[in-house]
Amino acid sequence: MSIVNELKASLLEAIEIKQERKAPARVTRYELADIKLIRADLSVTQQEFAQALGTSVDTIKSWENGRRNPTGLAAKVLAAIQDNPSLYREIASH
Repeated sequence: MSIVNELKASLLEAIEIKQERKAPARVTRYELADIKLIRADLSVTQQEFAQALGTSVDTIKSWENGRRNPTGLAAKVLAAIQDNPSLYREIASH
């Protein structure tokens, strides 16, 4: 099957899913960590949190205000810190 035919088939399948005529093969859902709550529980400033995570204060502010969501490794690290707050101190020490 050519790439054009594969793309066409994929788009037709997406339309069927959107119109609820077909169920998606899989659905991925992510629960976002509450960054502001995590930081408050740790009693650290946005600056300290940003430095420990290797990101900017603006990124922390954007996450806390819901303008952006952490993705990839950042989302996983934040979820791990939320589940195990002592992990933050270990990360911050490096």
